[in-house]
Amino acid sequence: MTVSEVRALDVRALTKTFAGGRALDDVDFAIAAGEIHALLGENGSGKSTLIKVVSGFHRPDPGATVLIGGQPLAFGSPLASYELGARFVHQDLGLVEASSISDNLAFGPGFPTAFGTILARRAHARAARALEQVEIDIDPDALIGSLSPAQKTGVAVARALLAKGSASVRLLVLDEPTARLPEHEVVHLLALVRSVARRGIGVLYVTHRLDEVFEIADHATTLRDGRRVASKPVPGLTRHDLLHDLFGAALEHPLRMPSAAGQSPLIDADGAAAAMSGPVLSGALLSGAVLSVALLSVDGLCSEVLREVTFAIEAGEVVGVAGITGSGRDALCATLFGAGRRDSGVVRVNGQPLRRARPAEAMAQGVAYVPAERKLQGAFMDLTARENISISNLQKLWRWPRLRRRQEGQEARRWFDRFSIRPNGAVEQLLSTFSGGNQQKVVFGKWFQRQPVLFLLDEPTQGVDVSAKAELHAALFEAARSGAGVLISSSDVEELATTCDRVLVLRSGRIVAELRGAEVSPHAMSRAALGIDHQEPILPQGTMT
Repeated sequence: MTVSEVRALDVRALTKTFAGGRALDDVDFAIAAGEIHALLGENGSGKSTLIKVVSGFHRPDPGATVLIGGQPLAFGSPLASYELGARFVHQDLGLVEASSISDNLAFGPGFPTAFGTILARRAHARAARALEQVEIDIDPDALIGSLSPAQKTGVAVARALLAKGSASVRLLVLDEPTARLPEHEVVHLLALVRSVARRGIGVLYVTHRLDEVFEIADHATTLRDGRRVASKPVPGLTRHDLLHDLFGAALEHPLRMPSAAGQSPLIDADGAAAAMSGPVLSGALLSGAVLSVALLSVDGLCSEVLREVTFAIEAGEVVGVAGITGSGRDALCATLFGAGRRDSGVVRVNGQPLRRARPAEAMAQGVAYVPAERKLQGAFMDLTARENISISNLQKLWRWPRLRRRQEGQEARRWFDRFSIRPNGAVEQLLSTFSGGNQQKVVFGKWFQRQPVLFLLDEPTQGVDVSAKAELHAALFEAARSGAGVLISSSDVEELATTCDRVLVLRSGRIVAELRGAEVSPHAMSRAALGIDHQEPILPQGTMT
């Protein structure tokens, strides 16, 4: 093989088995130098596991081979992956918002110094060259917080491509780089990716957005249930081909979609309520008219990523929210609670308006919010479990001039028993020392002790083991039976399918489908999230009707 023929990445017989089964099963594919290669698959298809193997985070089963730039990867070593020329840009860009571009680019390879002093001019010049290589025209002294989302991603790419020592970059892995970008900025990010490929660097481009595959990719590999089902050149490929690779026979199942923008999918063509497999929801928004007061009603909610979102939740309902990252799914709960920006629209809890940007007001009305970022937003890792449980309801424990510590400890131990938190009774232990599942149980205890009427849950069981997940779900079901409403936003479509009475699917900030009863399935959610409507023929990309 000549130097020009050396592949950026070559994966052979890649299998990875965990305790719960095989995440990857005999996967083969390759990326040429300068090629943009799309990696597709539903949640749970094995994409993340494959990336973690290539990055050196996971060791595959015996018999696998991974070559980066023609050199074999020593498994289980992130440093080995880096030294062979693999670079990774994840959805969490890992940038310091309050620091300059120049400083952020130096945090990895280090600052240029002389006699123990940072050479600011040299750092600035190096940053300018790095930005120029990815065709970004920004002042290196600009703060990260002042940049647009696409510019921030560009800085993360520039940082990844900075050479350190003798390591030359062979492979760039982008994990859903446009997921959180406004639509008008996607074109800039795609141009950046093309500029990287023109330098002879292979790009593994992970995405859920099929339009981007046709826009930018040279080749596409599709995973399903851990197996490679297809690896094809994109020229000549049709959208229908990709959809069949993603879903197989499940693609043919019907999917009910809303008949008009903003209209409930429970309304038939004549405007009458359609038959429902579940209980009739007297508070559902039918043609914009509220028939009775719902526990939660949302009318015309708009934000930076949400567009005219309208729905309602009744007491005792468990409602799911599905959608790919960036669809608005991951912003909905925070926006309702007041922790995220709301531009317009009305949110009511038990008929009472909830003002925007008022989390304290939401809590006073009985709303609980569990964010996806447990370690950054949902809990205090450097406080004890006792302090984390009590912190949301300190007024209950306050007796002038101090907190009632004994009652606080008793309350914490009660929730330890209620959720089987382990180590048993370790209420004085720092939360950072608990496992992920037990940390999440503590977060649940914090909110349950307030006896909320509405739970807003964003990725509530992310990083939680099967046993803890079952316990948390059981607690939510019990709360719903007691009359609480539950809204679960999750990228885990299996979780939504097994826990929810109905599921709202978001795409491009709008509710595009509402699934009920037998319609609630992982495949149906994925199809709706990707924009597959069986009332319309699926045509090759670019075909006009």
